[in-house]
Amino acid sequence: MKKALIVVDYQKDFVSGSLGFPEAAKLDEKIVAKIEETLRSGGNLIFTLDTHGEDYLSTQEGKNLPVVHCVKGSDGWEVYGKTGNYLSQAAAVVEKDAFGSLPLGELLRKGQYGQVELVGLVSSICVISNAVIAKAALPEALVSVDASCTAGADQVLHEKALDVMEGLQIKVINR
Repeated sequence: MKKALIVVDYQKDFVSGSLGFPEAAKLDEKIVAKIEETLRSGGNLIFTLDTHGEDYLSTQEGKNLPVVHCVKGSDGWEVYGKTGNYLSQAAAVVEKDAFGSLPLGELLRKGQYGQVELVGLVSSICVISNAVIAKAALPEALVSVDASCTAGADQVLHEKALDVMEGLQIKVINR
């Protein structure tokens, strides 16, 4: 069964930058372990990168979340910590300007994956959005989210997001 591990938006601005929070930094070693396991077993590694331009504050998202972050080419746009060392080994890197990525869904569908696992940030925004897209692109695949490798600044919203994903038949592991 062909497997993909998707590292969602594990970028400096979400860990230690403008939208960072303490729990996010604690995920680095766990995500690296998942990446190494995936590469050892012959699975594909895919990164998504939240990617905005200088006009971010004039976008719909920017009007609702007026905190400049992940501007392409900035330090905050870079992948955080040791996880960033694996970017060159990715089968694909998907830059996205919205929470969810339709191009990611198409990539997954074309790859005909039987198993897709998501880790990264933020559980209640981009992780859930892309998990739903993965499930829609591959309705018969096992789509999972590792709860020990994702987090959110708001713990209540984080738990609700995990509940919603379970309700959508996305398997939440290590909860």
